[in-house]
Amino acid sequence: MDGSESAVIYSGWAWAAVAYALLSLRLVQQEYLKKPVNRIAMAMLAAALLSVAWSGFSFLALTVNAAWWLGAQSADILRYLAWGVFVFLFFNRNTGDISSPWYRWWPGLAVLAVLGAPPLVVGMHALAGPAGHVFVMVLLAVAGLVLVEQLFRNLPEDALWSAKPVCLGLAGTFLFDLYLFSQGLLLQGLDPDALKVRPFVHALMVPLLLLATTRHRNWIAKIRVSRKVIFHSATLVLVGLYLLFMAGVGYYVRYFGGEWGGALQLGLVFVAAVLAIAFVLSGSLRAKLRVFLGKHFFRYRFDYREEWLKFTATLSSQDQPQEAGRSVIRGLADMLESPAGALWLRRPEDDQYRQVARWNLAPATQTVDRHAELLEFMRATGWVINLEELRAEPVRYNDLRLPEWLAEYPQAWLLVPLWQGKDLLGFVLLASPRTRVDVNWEVIDLLKTAGHQAASILAQMQATEALLESRKFEAFNRMSAFVVHDLKNIVAQLSLMVKNAKRLQNNPEFQADMLMTVENSLERMRQLMQQLRQGAASGAASAGVDLGRIAERLAAEALGRGRTVQLEASSQVFTRGQADRLERIIGHLLHNAFDATDADGRVWVKVDRFGSHARIEVGDEGQGMTEEFVQTRLFKPFQTTKEAGMGIGTYESFQYVQELGGKISVDSKVGRGTVVSLLLPLIEISRDSDLHL
Repeated sequence: MDGSESAVIYSGWAWAAVAYALLSLRLVQQEYLKKPVNRIAMAMLAAALLSVAWSGFSFLALTVNAAWWLGAQSADILRYLAWGVFVFLFFNRNTGDISSPWYRWWPGLAVLAVLGAPPLVVGMHALAGPAGHVFVMVLLAVAGLVLVEQLFRNLPEDALWSAKPVCLGLAGTFLFDLYLFSQGLLLQGLDPDALKVRPFVHALMVPLLLLATTRHRNWIAKIRVSRKVIFHSATLVLVGLYLLFMAGVGYYVRYFGGEWGGALQLGLVFVAAVLAIAFVLSGSLRAKLRVFLGKHFFRYRFDYREEWLKFTATLSSQDQPQEAGRSVIRGLADMLESPAGALWLRRPEDDQYRQVARWNLAPATQTVDRHAELLEFMRATGWVINLEELRAEPVRYNDLRLPEWLAEYPQAWLLVPLWQGKDLLGFVLLASPRTRVDVNWEVIDLLKTAGHQAASILAQMQATEALLESRKFEAFNRMSAFVVHDLKNIVAQLSLMVKNAKRLQNNPEFQADMLMTVENSLERMRQLMQQLRQGAASGAASAGVDLGRIAERLAAEALGRGRTVQLEASSQVFTRGQADRLERIIGHLLHNAFDATDADGRVWVKVDRFGSHARIEVGDEGQGMTEEFVQTRLFKPFQTTKEAGMGIGTYESFQYVQELGGKISVDSKVGRGTVVSLLLPLIEISRDSDLHL
């Protein structure tokens, strides 16, 4: 090793010592190291100080005396233990100050660990040589990765931002050491190049730890270990133990393999890596592991809280109602590692169950009658039907015969009923699972309960669809009523014109008025056709409307029909809206006034400004209305005092005035007449382009 290479190695250990020293100083400055002292912060400080000692001893061993390697290896083990305690404390809910009774044991344990580490290292070297220390470091690296994995997977969402740097920093450190020492265990010797890089890798991880201390003061969150945590821990532990086992086998292969030992070792490492990746990627192997853990490590097979949260999340994961059926299948299938399924539902008005959703299964070719033998048995018993058990022991199912449509699904396994109250809303067919699952009482109860919740979701979906359909029909019927009402008014105008044509057909003024009436009627019918096509009240855009001009036009039309309107219209009274609809509303009020009065009765229209509003007043001295009718029935659809009326016009007027931000008021006395006042937002017209005549 030349001088430049030695300098690089020395600088690596020096940089590592400086980096961990800076981390220690930062932790000392933190507020949470002041009283009351936080145990997690103390563990992190201890790990940082031990890392400083490890780096320093390693530097001294290279530059002063090799005897310092005993201290370096002892500090290496101790700092790993300290980092493990640091991470492990996150899983203790009582992460408060050091007043906990359990803390009283800490000083003694720490002193015992410090005093016991050097003899432990010496003993390992005496018994197993350098391989003993390497083996211990592999175990510590695997344990560290397990703890970091669980910490990261179980942090609440709001703590991830602060905790990610710590998890990345520690995971990077443990992963590098796992690679270094596992290779040493396999090849019976540490990689010299990896050893040179090790202090630099550890020093580069320190900024991530520093970043966490600066992001937020209280990033430590309370974490409760869940069943999911145990499963992921088991996966990582088994992979770690598997690699250790392969390392041991590799040692014996090298020992007995002679000159071929190296080649066999490389092949063994490759096979080990492939099998490890296959285990991680294989859903079947992971499913078998989950079943094994459920049978041997838990009182109950399922963590019901976790299963329920997962099932609920699956049901609510789809934004579109039509995807709800697929979510139900996925939710039930995931509980039992089933890879496929299908859903049959019956609509309230139908006697057939139809396949409405499927997942990894072929579509069904026929429907299922609600009185089919299989469904009648399901209604009578309420059972989850195990089709494999039914084929093997039909006596348990009263010799129930499988329907022909099930023959389309040779992988059919379970039929799960979906009960909405006492009604069988549908059922889910699940395919055989990836690994053998014992269908016992616990599985059946879980599926029944989940089926009830799924049925509620699906029933709500059906009710929502029915409600939307009903509202569409309601909107269409309402629009049709408005159209019929407008047609009635057009027919009334044309009828009056035909009635007067025999008497005034040679009058030029009448002919001109008749032509204008026909043109207006034609235009209004065009608008009605557009309204029916588009499903909207009108496609016209809002613009400035001259209310005085509308009143004058309506008064002239009334005069042409032989009725006189007393008009009092101020100039420059504008509002924003659709001119044709406003004209129809005011015309409707005038028409009602004419209907309520005799042929020579007084009817008037007044247009003026009223503060920040435009006011339109339509009055008559006709029959009038009762106070009860005005307050409770006037503005409701299909309510009218006229024998041939429909009760639509006033309702439409009220709705549109409210859309424009206006108000409508009625003052009526029986036998004295009615005054209807419209208040609409007043606008100022500054140019002709804003005006809609």
